[in-house]
Amino acid sequence: MKMETLTTEAFAGQVVSDVSATLSGVMTNIGNKLGLYRAMAGAGAMTSSALASKCKLAERYVREWLNNQVAGGYLIYDKDIGTYTLPDAYIPVLADPESPVFLVPALEVAASLWLDEDRIVDVFRTGEGIAWGEHHHRLFCGSESLFRPGYQTFLVSDWITAMEGVEEKLLAGAKVADVGCGHGASTIVLAKAFPNSTFVGFDNHAASIETAKDRAAEADATTNTRFELADAQSYPADGFDLICFMDCLHDMGDPVGAARHARKALKSGGSLMLVEPAAGNAVEENINPVSRLYYAASTAVCTPCSLSQEVGLALGAQAGERRLSEVLIEAGFPRVRRVAQTPFNIILEAKLD
Repeated sequence: MKMETLTTEAFAGQVVSDVSATLSGVMTNIGNKLGLYRAMAGAGAMTSSALASKCKLAERYVREWLNNQVAGGYLIYDKDIGTYTLPDAYIPVLADPESPVFLVPALEVAASLWLDEDRIVDVFRTGEGIAWGEHHHRLFCGSESLFRPGYQTFLVSDWITAMEGVEEKLLAGAKVADVGCGHGASTIVLAKAFPNSTFVGFDNHAASIETAKDRAAEADATTNTRFELADAQSYPADGFDLICFMDCLHDMGDPVGAARHARKALKSGGSLMLVEPAAGNAVEENINPVSRLYYAASTAVCTPCSLSQEVGLALGAQAGERRLSEVLIEAGFPRVRRVAQTPFNIILEAKLD
C-alpha cells in the first residue's frame, strides 16, 4: 500500500491540526476535572455565565475554554444568542465515565508521557527500558480509568460468553487468576458478576496491588477477591480454571514464558483469555487513528516496559493476532482463536485440550 505524499502546505496544515489537538487536549482534561462537560450534559444551550455559575468558576476563563471547545468541534455555538451546547451524541465520549467510549482518561496517559519525556529520549539513545512502576503515577490512574468502562461493558456480557464453557464454570464456582491486574478493574468486574467464583489478581507493581485492594473494598468485592504481589512467572500454579491477561502480555519481557507458566497453572480443561490492543498483522494494516495512538503508547510505555525485563521480546502494543497466536502456541497451547473484538481490543482464547 503506497501512501500519498502531501504538498508542503497541506502537510503543514496537518501538523497545525495535530499541535492544536495536543494543546486542546489539556483543555479537554481540564473540562473533565472541573466538571464542565458533566454540567453541560443534557442541559441544552448555556451561556458562559450560566455554566460558570453552575460550576462555581470564573466566567472569563470558562468563556475562553468554551470558545476553544467550539473551535475544535466539541461544542456547538449559537452566535445569535451567545450560547454553547454539548450535543447529546458527545456525552458518552466526554461526560460519562461509565461509557465504553469515554476517552478523556487517555489524556492522563498522554500527560504522563510528557512528564516522562526525558526518560523516553534517553532510552532511544541507550536501548534500555523503563519499568512500568518508574513512570509518572498519572499513567496508572489514566490507564485504569480508560480501560475500566470497556471491561464493565464487554468483559462479562460479550467476551466471557464467547469463550468455550467458561461462563458455566464461573457461575458454578471457578478459580481465576488475573495476571498483570494493575488496579484490579477487570478482577473486580468479574468478581461482582460471578460471586460463586474466587479471583486472584497478580501484579509486580506493589503500589498497584495496594490500590487494587482499596478498589475492591470500595466496590464491596473483597469476599471473593484477593490481590498479591507476583510477576507473570512466579505466582502459584494452583490449578486455575481461567487465567486472564488484560492489556498486559505485550508489556512483558518474556510473554512466551508468561504464557507457558499460565499453561502449567491451569487445570485440565482450563482456558486462557488474552485481551490485547486492536491491531492488524502488519504496519500497512494499522494506518488509522487508533493504531497511531497505540503505536505512540507502545513507543513510550509498552516497548520500554518489556525491554526493562529479562528476555525483552518487546512485542509492542500493535503485535496483532497472528504474532500473539504464535506466542501462545510456542508456549504450548494447541488451540488459539479470536472470540471477540471491539474498535480498541482483540480477545483471544487459548485452550489446553
